[in-house]
Amino acid sequence: MSHPISSPFVEIDRADWARLAPHVPDPLTEAEVRRIRGTGDRLELREVAEVYLPLSKLISLYRDSAARLHRETTEFLGAPTHPTPFVLGVAGSVAVGKSTTARLLKELLGRWQGELRVDLVTTDGFLHPNRVLEQRGIMGRKGFPESYDRRALLQFVTRVKSGEAEVRAPVYSHLSYDIVPGEEIVVRRPDLLIVEGLNVLQPPPTGSHLAVSDLFDFSVYVDARTRAIREWYIERFFTLKATAFQDPQSYFHRFADMTDAQARAYSSDIWDSINGPNLVEHILPTRSRADLVLRKDDDHTIRSVLLRKV
Repeated sequence: MSHPISSPFVEIDRADWARLAPHVPDPLTEAEVRRIRGTGDRLELREVAEVYLPLSKLISLYRDSAARLHRETTEFLGAPTHPTPFVLGVAGSVAVGKSTTARLLKELLGRWQGELRVDLVTTDGFLHPNRVLEQRGIMGRKGFPESYDRRALLQFVTRVKSGEAEVRAPVYSHLSYDIVPGEEIVVRRPDLLIVEGLNVLQPPPTGSHLAVSDLFDFSVYVDARTRAIREWYIERFFTLKATAFQDPQSYFHRFADMTDAQARAYSSDIWDSINGPNLVEHILPTRSRADLVLRKDDDHTIRSVLLRKV
């Protein structure tokens, strides 16, 4: 007699999850959803209401619980301290839609409980500059864990989580495909900080005792079949070839005049040699570390939600 495989998660299908949505009007307009939606993503108002609205409510419950624990602990210790920001991590593969998820949660969470102050920082800003990647011979591994300044990222989140009045982060440009010299994002004690990136759920590197994910109060992993993500990546490349790559200032402008056959061959090769291996070797193994997993179907819609058992 076989026994069911134990799991720390409970899986909730889309229909059951949708019933958890608060009975309030859709908080976003179609125009706002279009603005939030990333290239190649197919986010619709219905999915906002059925999936992301209950998710934002759940996260707000976790935040309320953390705030209550802080108050009670402060009273117990008799040493008043300022509450620190609630930190939410959003992880997943290239082209899976994690950036859309992060931007959407920023909008929704900012509208709960009298408009919380929510900041969003992507780990792209903590990539080593191209000159450093080239010096180290790892330009072809951009996006892999070693391509990030993990110490700087950890210090940034630690300082925010410690309640510092002002913390600065570098800025990355997808146009120049590099860190922008002199530009910074300034974070000033938000109520909630979202940290989005490929590797935010990585365990501590060898020789280190702390990882960025250790500072998260809640984390979301955006998941889909690897073959579907591969196709989404290739589709996105075609879209960018017809839009962003047309800009002469774009790092990828040289790809703008590729034929469709050349574009498919090139984007397939990039996926198979860089993004696919990074997903399989480094990103996908961190899925089990998340508090919640959004599982997508091949059409980009959310199929089910996996929630870590409390």
